[in-house]
Amino acid sequence: MRLIQQNYQGIHHQERMLALVRNHPRENFHHIDLPYRFCSWAFDNPENIGLWEDEQGELLAWAVLQTPFWAIDYAYHPTAQDALHTQILAWADQQARANLASVYGRPMWFVNVFDWQTTRQQQLEAAGFFSVAGYGENSWTKVLLQHQHDHLLPVQPLPTGYTLRPLGGAQEVAAYVALHRAVFESESMTTAWRERTLLHPAYQPHLDLVVEDPTGQLAAFCVCWFTPNGINGRPSGQIEPLGVRADQRHHGLGRAILSEGVRRLYAQGAEQVVVETDNYRNAAFALYESGGFQVQENVLVYRKDYPNKTHA
Repeated sequence: MRLIQQNYQGIHHQERMLALVRNHPRENFHHIDLPYRFCSWAFDNPENIGLWEDEQGELLAWAVLQTPFWAIDYAYHPTAQDALHTQILAWADQQARANLASVYGRPMWFVNVFDWQTTRQQQLEAAGFFSVAGYGENSWTKVLLQHQHDHLLPVQPLPTGYTLRPLGGAQEVAAYVALHRAVFESESMTTAWRERTLLHPAYQPHLDLVVEDPTGQLAAFCVCWFTPNGINGRPSGQIEPLGVRADQRHHGLGRAILSEGVRRLYAQGAEQVVVETDNYRNAAFALYESGGFQVQENVLVYRKDYPNKTHA
């Protein structure tokens, strides 16, 4: 099979990239939340996106070096030859090295893979990646948790003076970005990224929730994504991202905003809701588990290092 690499051309290609994943959801870790990831500032550099078509113009594979997530996102047609995955990884390796001296570079890159995808794991290892599942203090695995419609979440009341509502549009983006950065202790979230999410065709304002504290400051957020063609081709929702300000984490705000987000997704027509988190018993895992989420998939994290070899 002859593959033809194409240059990225904006929203037209994003629609085709989404379609490839939604036609084969079982194989892909990221699915419902792709609109959120496709709005990231990694897309400001078209060189970070690889696209491969066959001779008939059908998109068979894509890959993105997602600098804000330190992750390589990719998808490919499951019937395509195994060499396609190897080609994606070779392209990603070349681009990761080219990016080292730029804002898009990272000293290491990660790939998420389901624990049952053994062929992918072998090919990742052949390309120089290694699993960090047993990597001492830096050991890391993930899970994809799923919530079923028949498990109703109890309404979690807010403390007096707190308000749960949708984000106040573009005028509140700056406040959201400041909160997001504080919660995740990272500056990866930007105003431009968040503004792009508001303009994405998949974005629905009533699913973009925040909690306001008694002083009028944002204290928590929960962005929900919905697609009519999700898990097993059925209407599905996803929570991505959710966070609570550090000084507000003992007031039940996480449970309240999660409960409301899930309720709205079901009201939208979702038959199940998923969320991604790390596979250890931290506060996030406990929050989702207490809300009725159960482990659907175990996810391995593979890493490849890219030390900067420049010398003074």
